[in-house]
Amino acid sequence: MMLPRTILVSIDLDGLATRVLDYAVELAACVGAKLHVVHAVARPVHDAEVPEAMVRASLDEVVARARAALEPVVGAHHAAGHLASVSVELGEPVGVILAAAEARHAELIITGTHGRQGVSRLFLGSVAEQIARRAPCPVTLIRHLPADRASP
Repeated sequence: MMLPRTILVSIDLDGLATRVLDYAVELAACVGAKLHVVHAVARPVHDAEVPEAMVRASLDEVVARARAALEPVVGAHHAAGHLASVSVELGEPVGVILAAAEARHAELIITGTHGRQGVSRLFLGSVAEQIARRAPCPVTLIRHLPADRASP
């Protein structure tokens, strides 16, 4: 069995982000892999009457806020030398993550999933499911557990 040497970690800055990154760091330490963290910022739909300069400035602000929110999540791991790269990229999340995996030659993708079912999954879709179906490499899903089922 070939162990991954390059792991892409998809972080979406919800309550699951720290758990996903902690898992990835432990796995990378065990197998001697490099970690690349990516957070995708979805491009909002805007009205055609809004000037492009305003849209660009707004998007720059959204990306800057995402970088600021990502820093505490990755900070300790980055300082300890566990992360090869950390990026915030603008675009449709599935496409951004898959492109990042290919660009970094990832041999494994680790991402979180909320495990939604029924109507909420139908309307919200599943980024994790689309990544797992289309990824160029194996995918590990870290499931969000409700507080009453989470381990202490």
